[in-house]
Amino acid sequence: MTDFDAIDALLAAAKREVPLPPPEERRRLREELHLSRAQLAVALGVGASTIGGWEAGREPGGEQREKYAYFLEGAAAKLTAATAATAATAATAATVLAPDDAPVDEPLAADRAEVLDDVDELPTPRACVLCGQPARHQVEGFPQHLDPVECAAATPTPAAEDAPDAGPAAPGQVAVSEPVRPGRAEATRRPAQSGRSGWQGGRGGGRGVKVAPVGRRVQAATDIPDPVGSAVAAALEEHGGDVEAATAALVKRAIPDAMALLDHTRKGGRYDIVAHPWLPEILRKQTARGADQVWEARPKWTRPELPAGAHDVTALDINGAYLSALKTHLPLGQLEHSEGNHHDRRRAGLHLISPPAWDHHTVLPNPIGDRDESGPLWVTEPTLRLLLRLSGPKYGLCDAPEIHESWTSGATEGLLEKFRIALKDARDRAIADDDLVTLEYVKAMYSKFVSTLGESNYNRALYRTDWMHLIRSQAFANLWTKAFKAYDEGLMVVRAMGTDELHLIGDWRAVFPEGRGVTEVKVKDTYTVGTDPQTPENAPDGPA
Repeated sequence: MTDFDAIDALLAAAKREVPLPPPEERRRLREELHLSRAQLAVALGVGASTIGGWEAGREPGGEQREKYAYFLEGAAAKLTAATAATAATAATAATVLAPDDAPVDEPLAADRAEVLDDVDELPTPRACVLCGQPARHQVEGFPQHLDPVECAAATPTPAAEDAPDAGPAAPGQVAVSEPVRPGRAEATRRPAQSGRSGWQGGRGGGRGVKVAPVGRRVQAATDIPDPVGSAVAAALEEHGGDVEAATAALVKRAIPDAMALLDHTRKGGRYDIVAHPWLPEILRKQTARGADQVWEARPKWTRPELPAGAHDVTALDINGAYLSALKTHLPLGQLEHSEGNHHDRRRAGLHLISPPAWDHHTVLPNPIGDRDESGPLWVTEPTLRLLLRLSGPKYGLCDAPEIHESWTSGATEGLLEKFRIALKDARDRAIADDDLVTLEYVKAMYSKFVSTLGESNYNRALYRTDWMHLIRSQAFANLWTKAFKAYDEGLMVVRAMGTDELHLIGDWRAVFPEGRGVTEVKVKDTYTVGTDPQTPENAPDGPA
């Protein structure tokens, strides 16, 4: 083959990358065909989060790019043809039916969907966050009517005795109230005020009404359903006030009740939960009763040596460790594989790393826990983030871990936040009211929720083994952080165990607040280690 033949072959094999429209156009084409990311992902053989990344600006490559470009080109052609046909039909109808001076109407709901951002058509109607009636669309994850007239029509009119007196209707005329547009009720129904007497905030104007956000509105706190309180009241009534029997019944049904509470707190949520995603092999048990390949960094550490003398040790109990750990970066969709020593803080999942050496074992536990083997291991997002923080300039306690490969998805730290807050508030009320029934019920709900997140026969509604590992690892990372805080404040750390046990020497009350709240600690045990050299048996003999 001559040099020219080689050049000809090279030119024949070379091809330019298929061009793609801008990211916002990619999303528009999909949404106007009423296709979800999940539907398109199945057709292209990728994850739904990958489609989201492409629509946010990430660029596909290779065969995936060609298939994606083929879809986008076909979608654009289909929408162009549909728009032309609709325009021709509308023009014919307008010529035949409409006079020249016909007023222009408000856009219909279907038309508004084309001009609003982040609009999806719901497969089944859901309650509108503005009026509570069934809606066929959602905007930015919130079900609602696109046409304000639909919302106003669904909103019940005030009772006659509550309506302002507009005077009697003329004979033969029916009095009709003008519908109030959603979001403007406060502006059109303001109570009469005189000077500064309208709102006193409890200073002479009566007690204020506590409110909480519900969708885009606020609602009186007393009107918001309390699933936990209702369940406890029903159990006590069913068992005739028998506290032990009611507690046992509630604990027994803690798992389905936790799932129902999760669904309740996810209403109007921005992100859907993928309950049964495909999981990589590292999350599969290697034997029937064995474990998978993920290392959770559970601490089981004891300080190897104490200074000479007697020491008073306090064993602290960290309250609600798993409850606090629900606030962690959780992957939203199916995990996707990547390679390379790179960490994307917008994603979360599992990472194969070579952990750094830890040179502080005599005073602090290793952040990856006590591990007998050496070499790379699979860790979770909380463990990796903790190691990255400790390797940074603020701490400088170790080198950065080396990341070899990862299984991750787009993530958010607030996915379970409303669920966590609902359980925390119920726990706080139970402690304030000395309500042991609710306290045991709530504890069972969050602890069993975490323990059955994997492929458990006790909870088949949600198979997220990745979440289970991440939440538990977050609890271990939280305990390590408390150990470091104690060390940094001058206390001596003696032991760190599991998720909630920390043994300290020194004035721990100057560092941690004492109590039963989730941000507080309580004493589990106190004991003494070592021998005081000034005790009588060791004291020198007195004068003869």
